[in-house]
Amino acid sequence: MKTIIEPFRIKVVEPVRQTTSDERKVALAGANWNLFRLASDDVLIDLLTDSGTGAMSQEQWAGMMRGDESYAGGRSYARFASKIQEVFGYEHVIPTHQGRAAERILFSLVGGPGKIIPNNTHFDTTRANVEYSGARALDLVKSEARDPTLELPFKGDLDLLRLDALIAEHRHDIPMAMLTITNNAGGGQPVSFGNAQAVAKLCHAAGIPFWFDACRFAENCWFIKQREPGFADKSVKQIARELFALGDGCTMSAKKDGLANIGGFLATNDANLAAEARNLLIMTEGFPTYGGLAGRDLEAIAQGLDEVLDEDYLRYRAVSTAYLCDHLHAAGVPVLRPAGGHAVYLDAERFLPHLPKSQFPGQALACALYLHGGIRSCEIGPVMFGENALMDLVRLAIPRRVYTQSHIDYTVEVILEVFAKRDEIRGLEMTWQPKTLRHFTCHFAPLG
Repeated sequence: MKTIIEPFRIKVVEPVRQTTSDERKVALAGANWNLFRLASDDVLIDLLTDSGTGAMSQEQWAGMMRGDESYAGGRSYARFASKIQEVFGYEHVIPTHQGRAAERILFSLVGGPGKIIPNNTHFDTTRANVEYSGARALDLVKSEARDPTLELPFKGDLDLLRLDALIAEHRHDIPMAMLTITNNAGGGQPVSFGNAQAVAKLCHAAGIPFWFDACRFAENCWFIKQREPGFADKSVKQIARELFALGDGCTMSAKKDGLANIGGFLATNDANLAAEARNLLIMTEGFPTYGGLAGRDLEAIAQGLDEVLDEDYLRYRAVSTAYLCDHLHAAGVPVLRPAGGHAVYLDAERFLPHLPKSQFPGQALACALYLHGGIRSCEIGPVMFGENALMDLVRLAIPRRVYTQSHIDYTVEVILEVFAKRDEIRGLEMTWQPKTLRHFTCHFAPLG
């Protein structure tokens, strides 16, 4: 059938509050024109992030009732670890309260001044944790990823020539390399199996451990199945096992493709690194069999890792995201093409060509969407990444199993109306910022 329906029925509903234009103006001013600072009750359609904002299934809720809250050795940890070993293939499984905690532990152990951590593109907390250790976070995504209009199947791929040159010059300064799947900072674009395989070969030939940032691994594996020759007849679960077999470990925020509201983990086959990681975990997160999570959260993640590999779900997920992207593209709205797995990205530079970069077009556009229709989105550009920004984008991240087609149709309508009046949108100035991860808490003021 042409119509791809949601592979679930809605059992519980959460009301959303309709706001007026005047109410939104007051709310945004009170939040210093930073959408992260808005109260959720003042948001109608919340596309700020897909991290921890999804809806859990009846089996996940049932699992939460079975959660074993023992401090040590709980059966919920055993189920959690067993599921991760089954899906990812790594022996040592270390739970954390979310992905950035796993990153902090990992880069505390392997980072440090003078070190270089290459990646296709580091996302915000990954970069912050690398740099906090004193190391350099180096983005090596292929150059085609910087062109939002160029349609390629795997725009998340890492530039192999640049990695090879880096290894030749700085081999002893590289404690590990990473691939982020999918590449969130570059438009949610997938990485091909062939590219991951080539990165692994380069790294291992030089004795460099190779890791994945696996937040959206299932969506990435779905794109491999759909787009890469030789994988059409393999299940997404098979592809995932083959992909992770290329690496030495992974970090993951289970708030994405774990389909849970909180949680994450670090997994590796390196027994010595795992032992050091557990020691750090105990100091700040908790005992190694709960790692800052309740037993019920471990159960929800274990079940979520089963459900995220369901191919009916993944088909619906990819098609529903593309639905938003395609409708905007057809109407002439500048969007990053092709659609990623978890979000649609508006190209703020082409949307608002009258605004110079110094006036933060992406942030200005995100604020305009909120003021006009109550939609909260997220700037992925100079505000978030400063001089490391690939592009100036506005991400419309779609929470998993939350919004219906009518919500997406409303989103299209709002964006088209803002696009029609785009010349009226004015820029912003940043009036205060913290030392790190400024996009979460910085202040803006409108210009003109």
